[in-house]
Amino acid sequence: MAYDGKVMRAALDQFHTDKQRRSAQFMERQRRIFQKVPELQQIDCELRGTMSQIISSALQRGTDPLPAIRVIRDKNLNLQRRRAELLTENGFAADALEEKPYCALCNDTGYRGGDVCTCLQEYYNRAQIAELSQMLDLGTQSFDTFSFDWYSQSVLPEMGISPREQMESNFDTCQDYAHQFGPRSDNLLLSGDPGLGKTFLSACIARVVSENGFSVVYDTASTIFARYEAAKFHRDDDDTPEEDVSRYENCDLLILDDLGTEMTTSFVQSALYQIINGRLLSGKKTVI
Repeated sequence: MAYDGKVMRAALDQFHTDKQRRSAQFMERQRRIFQKVPELQQIDCELRGTMSQIISSALQRGTDPLPAIRVIRDKNLNLQRRRAELLTENGFAADALEEKPYCALCNDTGYRGGDVCTCLQEYYNRAQIAELSQMLDLGTQSFDTFSFDWYSQSVLPEMGISPREQMESNFDTCQDYAHQFGPRSDNLLLSGDPGLGKTFLSACIARVVSENGFSVVYDTASTIFARYEAAKFHRDDDDTPEEDVSRYENCDLLILDDLGTEMTTSFVQSALYQIINGRLLSGKKTVI
């Protein structure tokens, strides 16, 4: 999947903030334990210092370090046993002085073998939901909360079906699109008069696709076209418009809202062609 640079920065900021918070909590726990049981601090210092000192001494003398390593191993095992005993005797867990990583898969680096670890992916997903929530009401807008009660069940002669039946069909199409979204998905066009639920369904799609691990960018047509225009005429010292354009072109799914009211100028039509054609060539998908 493609990662949105803006969202990933927010995810990494929170990732490192939480990592620092956990480290600070460990240091505070360590301080309280040492204050209650001073001998544990002495053991901790010994465990951290003796190995490097003895091995360094053995290497400087030009002797085999293995015997020294065996001595240190036995000594450290005894120290670790004594540490565990002291901790449990004083009401602490036996491993209370071990700073364990939050994620055992990546040791809190956020990456495994060059790929994003699942722990950082969770941060990314939350950051993306937060970013989308600035434009969409993802707190209440979901397929589960969509109501058909707003649509008449009276059959329209020109359509041969009722507005409710039409919306039920549209709903199923959008729900299938969201849950089955992937590299082979098609683009999706939602059209109709204002107030029929297009933005609501767009929010539903954004929510599901985002939760499934894909990068989603939602914006109004007027904002997107303004960013393209700003990027075309931007100052050399301002990279913001180009970064925004890059987000639109590289996300897995771009949701472009309120297009109908913007199709008035040749620039807008040119910008739309640039967006759609560029995303088609790269295999990216768009909901309009």
